[in-house]
Amino acid sequence: MEFSRIFMFSCCALLLYTTLAYGKSTSPPAPVVAMSPTPAPAPAPTPAYVNLTSLLSVAGPFHTFLDYLVSTKVIETFQNQANNTEQGITIFVPKDSAFKGLKKPSLANLSDDQLKSLILFHALPKFYSLAGFSELGTKGPISTLAGGQYLLNFTYDSGTVHLDSGWSKTKVTSAVLSTDPVAIYQVDKVLLPEAIFGTDIPPTPAPAPAPAPAPERSPAAAADSPSAESKGNTSSPESSPSTSSSQRIMEWSILRQLALAVLAAGAVLFF
Repeated sequence: MEFSRIFMFSCCALLLYTTLAYGKSTSPPAPVVAMSPTPAPAPAPTPAYVNLTSLLSVAGPFHTFLDYLVSTKVIETFQNQANNTEQGITIFVPKDSAFKGLKKPSLANLSDDQLKSLILFHALPKFYSLAGFSELGTKGPISTLAGGQYLLNFTYDSGTVHLDSGWSKTKVTSAVLSTDPVAIYQVDKVLLPEAIFGTDIPPTPAPAPAPAPAPERSPAAAADSPSAESKGNTSSPESSPSTSSSQRIMEWSILRQLALAVLAAGAVLFF
């Protein structure tokens, strides 16, 4: 009986010791860290709205082109392309002086549809920086906002952009605005499409040649020329008083000699 108690006591002591030893060797569980949600990416900034009417009214002067934009309602097409598309727009704007210098062909004889197409012909349905025209010049004719048959040819030469519509050959003279998605460039001529005016383009008149300078003549050659001799030897009686005076003196001397001879003969006969 005593042995049973001792055995029970020993087992309890061993169990208690084992429990204490296991509790010391086991570290407490790490606290649970709350995971913060990943922040959503900020939305891309919306491009500022471009008001082409306000912009063209203070630049330039582009009043004539702006008047055509408003009267044909092409301004609405340009505004939508500039602000509501990912491609953007590129506009070539002639100054007022370009319209004043346009004598033939005249825009006054165009129908409303033709005039609208001509204004649409001044824009490309995509944004192009000046550097972008270097690649564009290798692609051949480019379609404009007027449609597939309204084509423009581009040439990029040492930073200068040249445009050729068939009827018009011009170049970009300055950049009014070149911020994606809108580019506006000034040109010095109105772009005239072959789709409206045909392909019978009048030849450009060649500049008149400068008059050839008169050959230089040396003083000696001028003195030996026949004209100089004729001028020196030819004179009218009225312009040669020395010649007429000498003739009169000779006539008076002859008359005096005759008179003396008559007097001498009379004296001989008298004596």
